[in-house]
Amino acid sequence: MAHVILGLLLIAPQSLYDLVKSFEAGVSLFYSASSGSIKRALDGLLRDGRIEVAETSSGARGRKAYRVTDDGRAAFREWMTGDLKGDVETAALSRLFFLGLLDPGERTGVLRRVVGRIETDLAQLEALGARFGVDDVPEEYRDVAAYQRATLDYGLASHRTALSQFREILAREKAADDSSAPASSDLTWET
Repeated sequence: MAHVILGLLLIAPQSLYDLVKSFEAGVSLFYSASSGSIKRALDGLLRDGRIEVAETSSGARGRKAYRVTDDGRAAFREWMTGDLKGDVETAALSRLFFLGLLDPGERTGVLRRVVGRIETDLAQLEALGARFGVDDVPEEYRDVAAYQRATLDYGLASHRTALSQFREILAREKAADDSSAPASSDLTWET
C-alpha cells in the first residue's frame, strides 16, 4: 500500500482525507484499503523519510498535506521497475495505474515484467489443469471437485484475458517508443 500512496502523492500533495477519497475514486478498483490502514501506511512513510508534510492548514484540525521526498521517489521507481510480488492482479494493475509517472523508456520494461509474471502464473495454472480430473475423484467428492475445477477455469480465463490486455498495452508502448524521442519525467505533477 505504501507504494500506491507514494504514486498518489507524486501526482499531487494530498492530506489523509484526500488519499482516502483517491482510494475510493479509483484505486479501490484494484487495491482495497481502510482509512486506518492508509493512515498507518502514511505514518510509516513519514517515519521512513519517504514523504514529508508539505503544508498544514490553519483550521481547528490542522489538516496536513503530504508530498514525496527524493527517497520516496527512489523507492517508488524501484517498486515500479522491480519484480512483481504478491497477487499478480493487484501488482500488475497497481503498476499500470501509475505507469505514466515513469519515463517512457522505462515503461516497456515494467510491462515486460508484468507480462512475464502473468505468463509464469498462467503456465502453473495450466499445469494444474492438466493434472486435475474430476472423474478421478471419489464419488462423494465429485461435487466439490467440480466447483474447484470451475474455480481453476475462472483463474485460467482471467489470466488469459490479463495476458492479452498487457501484451496489447506493451505492443502500443513499444510502437510509441519507436515513433517518438524519449521524454523526461521527474515523477511529479506538482505545480
